[in-house]
Amino acid sequence: MSEMTSWQRVETALQHKEPDRIPFDLGGSEVTGIHRCAYTRLREYLGLPQRKVVIEDLSQQLAKVDYDMQERLKIDVYPLNPGKPEGWEPHIETVGNYSRYIDEWGIHWYMPLGHGLYYDMRQHPLANIDSIEELNNKYTFPDPVDPGRFAGMKEQAQNYRREGKAYILGRNAAGIFEMALWLRGFENFYTDMIFNQKFAEYLLDKIMEVKWRYWEKALDEVGENVLVISEADDLGSQKNGLISPELYRRLLKPRHTQLFNFIKKKAQRKVYIFYHCCGAIKELIPDLIESGVDILNPVQVSAKGMDTKELKRLFGKDITFWGGGVDTQNILPDGTPQHVRDEVKRRIEDLAPGGGFVFNTVHNIQGDVPPENIMAMWETLQEYGRY
Repeated sequence: MSEMTSWQRVETALQHKEPDRIPFDLGGSEVTGIHRCAYTRLREYLGLPQRKVVIEDLSQQLAKVDYDMQERLKIDVYPLNPGKPEGWEPHIETVGNYSRYIDEWGIHWYMPLGHGLYYDMRQHPLANIDSIEELNNKYTFPDPVDPGRFAGMKEQAQNYRREGKAYILGRNAAGIFEMALWLRGFENFYTDMIFNQKFAEYLLDKIMEVKWRYWEKALDEVGENVLVISEADDLGSQKNGLISPELYRRLLKPRHTQLFNFIKKKAQRKVYIFYHCCGAIKELIPDLIESGVDILNPVQVSAKGMDTKELKRLFGKDITFWGGGVDTQNILPDGTPQHVRDEVKRRIEDLAPGGGFVFNTVHNIQGDVPPENIMAMWETLQEYGRY
């Protein structure tokens, strides 16, 4: 088989056909990336010139993967994320022993000074707002069609397509469920879904409206030069779902279905919905497929019921697995290079046959992962990743 472009390779995999080799994603999105600390050490290990790390995602402290790294590791997937609103920057300041920033939704994020690895949210703008009237009177949602979000998007999409590079078109916010949790606070919104459902549904619909308007404009910008659309909502923990399947099917699934249908109808060509959903979600995968999900990420192999061989057998004809290439909770940070090689070989054997697989770690590579293990992962992919 002749050498494919990255676009051809990813599209073939998404069509559940076998490309020339398994596509590889590192840095294509804020859920398939690498922490700045691990990235700096990897550059040093590979002998690449040291340079100031550009932060791609502030809260997760993800590094932008530079062109020389993309070329060195034969990365197939590139990012295309919306920009910031015109004239807006996150307000970053020192508060006691912490660095704090406030995002455009009004959420306060904190990271310990000196040794912190991530920003964690600590203040939620709707924590004390629990009625529709208060929400309408006291809170203003970000403008999803601010011109700054789309500056250069059309041109970058055209460039990627012309160069044969696959990319993920990024979203303007977390998922509808996640944003509701972040805005209200976790305990508050979990309670709302049971005891204050009218308000909970209204808040979900307001977030949906923000997403609809963003995707309408973004899809106009990229035109036919798009393949993968990013959406998300974490629904699982290590052992179970975060909410019951019944509650998901009543409150979230109909809205996800509406959103994904809207995106696919609005797009000027066939697009694939990339859906990031952590945890033990095996029971919900048939629902996700029904709602319009084409791609499941991150395939959290260490969570209950998320065995890759079984997932491929049950759902491999209907969904692409984008992730699951190596366990990032235990093996990648703490195993030996040989442990990593054995793990990667097993996951390739489980997920690669017949296409429908894009190799990525389970979520982002964290800051404590040694470069030797990252390269053991990559070398094993090169050895066993050809069809």
